[in-house]
Amino acid sequence: MSSQHQADATVANPVIPGFHPDPSICRVGDDYYLVCSSFEYFPGIPVFHSRDLVNWSQIGNALDRPSQLRLPLDMRSSGGIFAPTLRHHDGRFWLIVTNVGDGGNLLYTATDPAGPWSDPLRLPGVPGIDPDLAWDEDGTCWCTVAGISQVRLDPATGETSAPHRLWSGTTDAMAPEAPHLYRIGEYWYLLIAEGGTERGHSVAIARGESPSGPFEPCPANPILTHRGTNRPIQNTGHADLVQAPDGSWCLVLLAVRPGGGTPGWHVLGRETFLAPVSWVDGWPVVGELELQMPAPGWPLTPVQPVPERDDFDQAELHPQWISVRERRPELCGTKERAGWLTLHAAGTSLDEPDVVFTGRRQQHLTCRVRALVDASAGRGGLAVRLDEQHHYEIETDAGTVKVLARIGPLRTEVASRPLPAGPVVLGIDIAPAPPQGSRTGPDLLSFGVEEPDGSFTVLGTLEGRYLSTEVAGGFTGRVIGMYAASGTVHFDWFDYRAA
Repeated sequence: MSSQHQADATVANPVIPGFHPDPSICRVGDDYYLVCSSFEYFPGIPVFHSRDLVNWSQIGNALDRPSQLRLPLDMRSSGGIFAPTLRHHDGRFWLIVTNVGDGGNLLYTATDPAGPWSDPLRLPGVPGIDPDLAWDEDGTCWCTVAGISQVRLDPATGETSAPHRLWSGTTDAMAPEAPHLYRIGEYWYLLIAEGGTERGHSVAIARGESPSGPFEPCPANPILTHRGTNRPIQNTGHADLVQAPDGSWCLVLLAVRPGGGTPGWHVLGRETFLAPVSWVDGWPVVGELELQMPAPGWPLTPVQPVPERDDFDQAELHPQWISVRERRPELCGTKERAGWLTLHAAGTSLDEPDVVFTGRRQQHLTCRVRALVDASAGRGGLAVRLDEQHHYEIETDAGTVKVLARIGPLRTEVASRPLPAGPVVLGIDIAPAPPQGSRTGPDLLSFGVEEPDGSFTVLGTLEGRYLSTEVAGGFTGRVIGMYAASGTVHFDWFDYRAA
């Protein structure tokens, strides 16, 4: 599409919808690569590719082997992989990240961002979380972390200097974090997030003549925040700068789309958004961050969308599929029964940290999910998961189907009915809740069975606010998928589509 044809067009934000927080981006020639946090899910750190900053496709997960990623069963949900930074230097891709559950700060490398990535180099001398990498003109590697402090890092050995403090943002602003350091023109710029990753989240920047400071704060800080506004995009922060195809600049950042009444609930997690950047007097000025933004002035390169239905005909699962803490091949795979995904139970429910669950991120506020399930030798079904204490599911065994809900300390059976023998199509419909004043929830989730004639029988409808970050806490978003709670459960296909 030419820029002329785009003059009156718009593109949608977020550019990577659903639970894709803490974006970090790098440009290599005409190609852009982006990674996100993955927390307790395996494989970890989804890797995306784009040619235009608008259309993205997932090309893999950086941490796809147990030797790269250990997420212990005693690690709580929303632990694990925090805030990776992706950079390209000296012909290699570099990925530095914090594993909060095990290992501290870790460094990985690859020649191809689609993988394979190396096993980790452990960095005991790098303190804190949210590590960043930057190289100066003489080849020194600087690692800057939340707080904000910095060490010199030897990326070959992991050896570091003693940490020293840098500019830590606005006085009294909480949680200075997510630092990224860049050489742009005559200055080094230190970009950070502050205010916490909730409604007070914001982006601030400082500059100096040396990568180790001192740094002068931008007089217009914060350069981006939506706190105290009624804009549909909130919690704006954790940003990374990148130069666009036409030489202008953009910012990728996380933000959320709250729904319902007061206080507003976001259910998809923190998502990856794009905002334009201009430069005035040597400082970046962030343009409007909108759900529909003007199409950029460079050609767009559409990508092939992920198919709505996965028939599980491939030997390996598509990279969109993630599991909780681990994915043991003897418990989850497509090779045991051709054309089916087979799950063998470990934990007895989604309350358990070792539940055998394989899901994909919910990416649309309105969506429909269906799956053909054979539970003749076990018990399992479809689930919408936020963590071990906040999940809804529709579960079947050889003769019964049930709708179950776990909300904090409460677990209940919402509905049940008998089923004839044989495979059954289970389904979930999700849509915004009808307005009912200030206490209106964000959405409703309906669980049911698809009948032989194609009609959908709803067994139970549940309120969506209880599967939101504002209720459950944590840093993730909803993941919708398949699980086994006892025995063996087979899934012939899984269909997810925006409605």
